[in-house]
Amino acid sequence: MACLIGIDIGTTGTKTALFDENGTLLASYTGEYPMYQPQNGYAEQNPADWWNAVTDGLKAVLQKTGVSPDDIKGIGLSGQMHSMVMLDENDNVLRRAILWCDQRTAAECAEITALVGAERLMEITMSPALTGFTASKILWVRNNEPQIYEKCRRVLLAKDYIRYMLTGELATDVSDASGMQLLDIAARDWSDEVLEKLSIDRSWLAKVYESSEITGKLTAAVAGMTGLRAGTPVAGGAGDNAAAAVGTGVVRDGTAFTTIGTSGVVFAHTSTLSPDPRGRFHTFCSAVPGAWHVMGVTLSAGLSLKWFRDNFCTSEKETAALMGVDPYVLMDKAAADIPIGSERLLYLPYLMGERTPHLDPYARGMFFGLSAMHTRAHLLRAVMEGVVFSLRDCLSTFEEQGIRLDSMMACGGGGSSPLWRQMLADVFGCSVRTAVSSEGGALGAAILAGTGVGVYSSVEQGCDAVIRVKGEQAPIGENVDAYKPYYKLYSGLYVKVKDDCAVLAGI
Repeated sequence: MACLIGIDIGTTGTKTALFDENGTLLASYTGEYPMYQPQNGYAEQNPADWWNAVTDGLKAVLQKTGVSPDDIKGIGLSGQMHSMVMLDENDNVLRRAILWCDQRTAAECAEITALVGAERLMEITMSPALTGFTASKILWVRNNEPQIYEKCRRVLLAKDYIRYMLTGELATDVSDASGMQLLDIAARDWSDEVLEKLSIDRSWLAKVYESSEITGKLTAAVAGMTGLRAGTPVAGGAGDNAAAAVGTGVVRDGTAFTTIGTSGVVFAHTSTLSPDPRGRFHTFCSAVPGAWHVMGVTLSAGLSLKWFRDNFCTSEKETAALMGVDPYVLMDKAAADIPIGSERLLYLPYLMGERTPHLDPYARGMFFGLSAMHTRAHLLRAVMEGVVFSLRDCLSTFEEQGIRLDSMMACGGGGSSPLWRQMLADVFGCSVRTAVSSEGGALGAAILAGTGVGVYSSVEQGCDAVIRVKGEQAPIGENVDAYKPYYKLYSGLYVKVKDDCAVLAGI
């Protein structure tokens, strides 16, 4: 039987997963690594950490299963979007990667808007200049680290750096390239106009492929290092959310998913271009050839809960270790005992700035309504509800543009929480389903690889063959009504403190 590998380069770790052609998970391995924050609003990682996690993962899944390397027909890649790796003329890494959640580039975003023009930038890239995107990171290095910039000869995204290490090929795919702010979204290729206006050399950028196309083959050196077969095909792959869409079957009009990972996303497939003229959500190329997707993003979704866990849930972590369970299981139980609205306590999850709908790098988190009667459990539930409210903001922008959805899938680490899924159903006002497989981006990457090597005839057919849906959580009427006044209050809070957040950033 044919087997496929999906590699998902995340922000907290890289998952390597081995599947058979029916989508059955045979083995997986996750290698974790740190994120560096040398200043407030900065976020960086060492690409060598990604590569070590990948090689460890490839060796591990082979050793766990005993699958013959000859049975592995292809490798697919998924990864955190926007994160920038700079290489010199010898393809050595010049500095730590600047990540998607880094917020240092506000001045460069203003520079991009001035150089390209706000309206023209929207017409070509279908997004306003954003701090998370790669183009502004390139300009930041040019403006602040000229000695690094002068040596730069290549700019790669996270998964594409791993591709280079696996195959020696410099390539990217349309979905991930869409988030660099250098791609003509309609034409599905680099924009010479944007590159010229920003004075970025096109030769710095990798060749653009559709996500299911084969972009290279595993080198003999990597094969010797990992136990895989030299020449194993590596597909274009996709940005993390585009891959997760494939991994949850969101590949046709009317389908959508919500993910609560480090960031939170509401994502919908579309066969027609549907940009938001205000730029509050993104319109990117889909991993399905010839299609697109719309995506609203909140930057600190699971990150908010992880921040709370790491700083305030020591006892839950200690108890969980003794019980042999995940601390989040105990945190879910504590939050479930608190009523809807956390007894008049709201949380704004803007720990790293915000994208949809505020587009503000200076946005910061806040508890609103805190009183002496509130306990740690109240704060915990407020964090979870605040993340869901921020995702409802994303969905609202779709609705304003006439995008209608027939179904909603939930995925990501937060999607495994029944409490969080019920919150989504109640606040969204629609049923929320989950896929039998929880592998998301890694499974999507494997399906794309399978399509590229002919195991599946198309991405859609691959999803039909692999994706299975389980459990559906319907909205509870009384909960829907109970959440409405809290969401209404939440949705108006940030606009009242927006100017103060900018002042705070300047102190």
